[in-house]
Amino acid sequence: MVSDLTYVKIQQKWHYICVLIDLFNREIIGHSACPNKDAALISRAFATVEGNLSDIQWFHTDRGSEFKNQDMDELLGTFDIGRSLSMKGCLYDNAVAEATYKVMNTEFVNQMNFQSLHHLKLELYDYVNWFNKHRIHGTLGYMTPIQYKAAALKKVV
Repeated sequence: MVSDLTYVKIQQKWHYICVLIDLFNREIIGHSACPNKDAALISRAFATVEGNLSDIQWFHTDRGSEFKNQDMDELLGTFDIGRSLSMKGCLYDNAVAEATYKVMNTEFVNQMNFQSLHHLKLELYDYVNWFNKHRIHGTLGYMTPIQYKAAALKKVV
């Protein structure tokens, strides 16, 4: 799983969005939004993950303080999730997250005028649903993340 943050203005104040991305099928498996760029934002994204967090093997991010701190150490340790950090100053080390945020900013953040944090959270929930179930991805053979996962499970069975 990989992650990063993006930011959005709500009535002249910056707010932050965190999404957790499954590298297998590019599915957004967790998300959150809040006015603070901190470990609580990341923890809230983990809280939205459906399924067992112990199934996650690795969590890769940049070296931002919101990702690299004692609260995150404890969360990852609780579920025995390994941590991987990008090399300092190397955007390419977190390319999937960076690419996802570029798309997300183009398709979602820059198209909206959020009136409140509540409005942002509602729209983010809808966007994640659309992204996972309806948006095709060239890297997935022009399938949606959900279709790709279903096709892979059929091959296994």
